[in-house]
Amino acid sequence: MSNFGMVGKLHAEPENREQLVDILSQASDLMQSAEGCNLYVVSKDADDDTAVWVMELWDSKEAHDNSLKREDVRALIGQAMPILIGSPDGATLIPVRGAGI
Repeated sequence: MSNFGMVGKLHAEPENREQLVDILSQASDLMQSAEGCNLYVVSKDADDDTAVWVMELWDSKEAHDNSLKREDVRALIGQAMPILIGSPDGATLIPVRGAGI
């Protein structure tokens, strides 16, 4: 089984970006105890005041998918959806090498 990575870019109106950061930061706190989660980093885009990035590293895709079934995670997704502009963008990754892998 190989590692599983994701990078996602989410957008909210500039006046809602801090709220989105807060929601995703709460998700980051939850991921600290999620089985198989090695990295969950929330970052503001320095050049786009609507964008927030999430970088994730998991033991497997299954571990990631299991995290999305948690009720506390589902609740945070429900809070974020109404303030998002459009659909999240990003990429699914197969990490091969690096510090922490």
